[in-house]
Amino acid sequence: MEEKSKNKLKITQHDLDKVAQHNHTHEKAVKTKIVKDWLPRYTGMPLEKFGEYILLVNFAGYVKSFADKYDVPIFGNDRPMQAATAEGITIINFGIGSPNAGLVIDLLEAIHPKAVLFLGKCGGLKTGKNQVGDLILPIAAIRGEGTSDDYLPPELPALPAFALQKAVSTAIRDYERDYWTGVVYTTNKRVWEHREDFKERLRNLRCIAIDMETATIFVAAFKNQMPAGALLLVSDMPMTHEGVKTEASDKEVTANFAALHLKVGVDSLKQLINKGLTVKHLRFET
Repeated sequence: MEEKSKNKLKITQHDLDKVAQHNHTHEKAVKTKIVKDWLPRYTGMPLEKFGEYILLVNFAGYVKSFADKYDVPIFGNDRPMQAATAEGITIINFGIGSPNAGLVIDLLEAIHPKAVLFLGKCGGLKTGKNQVGDLILPIAAIRGEGTSDDYLPPELPALPAFALQKAVSTAIRDYERDYWTGVVYTTNKRVWEHREDFKERLRNLRCIAIDMETATIFVAAFKNQMPAGALLLVSDMPMTHEGVKTEASDKEVTANFAALHLKVGVDSLKQLINKGLTVKHLRFET
């Protein structure tokens, strides 16, 4: 009799798996409800206005240029993020920094985009090799920002969707431009240019560029089952005092190189749309 009672109280692995699955399903349903409310709340754009292909940018000027070219309205001028949609592509200015990068990826789960491409500015780290105005197509990013640790364990590499990066590469070549490829270091610290110890660490890691969003976008997108990529524009060469970005130098970079940066991003996504290519990132199961 006592043995039968013990058997009745025994919890199997199958039981534990069912509970875990139930909890996961419940959490996902709660998150879905939140992001479906918050994406329009942050951007001012109704869900039905979003395209299936997303361009993420850090600057409102990119959104204005996009909206002017396609003669479409800009949503969210009174919100934290601005957005516009044309020809199946939605461009979003999500702000600066890894927390905002993680936030916008989470919010995009409300619409399950087919591809997400980040057009960001970065600091070039190879003094005498790359220069202001160069394009960098990252093959990976080092997770130095910390935000991505809230999505997946730190040992998981931050990688883009290969097929998306391939489309970007083709678009760059169509403009008869070249690009650099390599590993980008993503940091959560904006003012580091005075720190020689940090610069030495970057040299030892042999990174080609530094930014504040790429690793977060790659990891958060993988966690949320979204194919993501990035195309970075070198806006300064911060390893030397003379190369540190200023307001004047940044305006010059924007005036000379931002238009091409945006064109390549748009054309990359149009390639995917027109050819019906899939950019599923390896296996999303985690």
